[in-house]
Amino acid sequence: MTLRLNVIGLVAADLAATVRFYRRLGVEFGEATGGHVQAQLPGGMQFMIDTEETVRSFHPNWQGRPGRIGLAVECDGIAEVDKVFAELTGAGYRREIEPFDAFWGQRYATVLDPDGNGVDLYAPLT
Repeated sequence: MTLRLNVIGLVAADLAATVRFYRRLGVEFGEATGGHVQAQLPGGMQFMIDTEETVRSFHPNWQGRPGRIGLAVECDGIAEVDKVFAELTGAGYRREIEPFDAFWGQRYATVLDPDGNGVDLYAPLT
């Protein structure tokens, strides 16, 4: 099993304003797609920003707040997403999103760390 913590994510109340802020800090974003934008950071990390509406499109009961930081961990395959999710929730960590095949082409799930921050587990479906 090889897990790679490689995504930092934010939820923005105003995507354009948030992007402008981080551009002033030197972050070079790609083109926004709907309510989502991302940038490649040095060292292989990705920085992604989503609108509240985008998050609710796949997590209708989301009760977070703008500015909440999320992390994402890339797994070695779709089976590993399910396995790590089961191991973490079996150890008592809270589940937020059960594993599912997302419309953007990933096996995707979310668990919460002890402070309630979302940690996404993902792997490409192909």
